[in-house]
Amino acid sequence: MSIEKLIFYGFAVILLFAATMVVTIRNPVKAALFLILAFFTSAGIWLILEAEFLALILVLVYVGAVMVLFLFVVMMLDIDLAPLQEGFTQYLPIGIVVAALITVEMIAVLGAAHFGLDIVAAPIPHPEGYSNTREIGLLLYTVYVYPFEIASVILTVAIVAAITLTLREKKSKSQNIAEQVKVRREDRVRLIKMDAVNKEEVD
Repeated sequence: MSIEKLIFYGFAVILLFAATMVVTIRNPVKAALFLILAFFTSAGIWLILEAEFLALILVLVYVGAVMVLFLFVVMMLDIDLAPLQEGFTQYLPIGIVVAALITVEMIAVLGAAHFGLDIVAAPIPHPEGYSNTREIGLLLYTVYVYPFEIASVILTVAIVAAITLTLREKKSKSQNIAEQVKVRREDRVRLIKMDAVNKEEVD
């Protein structure tokens, strides 16, 4: 067995372990950390397949931005873990059945009968000077230019909609320190003099 296959199987084992921990672990912060590990190992597998651009994008975008934002939100919300722990054992049998069905389906679709080396050949090593990023750019801006532009317009509309929703007028209570300092007793307290009244006369 070549060193490349050993590296691939090593990354694959780590990826399966990290993905399993993401689903089964009860602490959302630890689950996010295992998901970061899964992203890193996926990037390593893509490097083996000579997809350097995709590997770098996975690390920079998902690990560097999305997961950091997710961890920040989880830690700021202070999620109560007690309900999550109670529901885990309740839905565990259903989860095992669904996971088994998904595993069987993935083996049936992605098994050696459809993606074996005798059917799908191993990637051909590229010569020196080959740029994976250049090839992706040529495909995006020539063959898939219209789908790429449509996707960019949809993302732009989504960004504008998100900004519009966050900029809604919010009614919040604020304090004016200058007005509070200038306040006088006459502005806040009013003394009223009343004659004494007998309770029986009032009734």
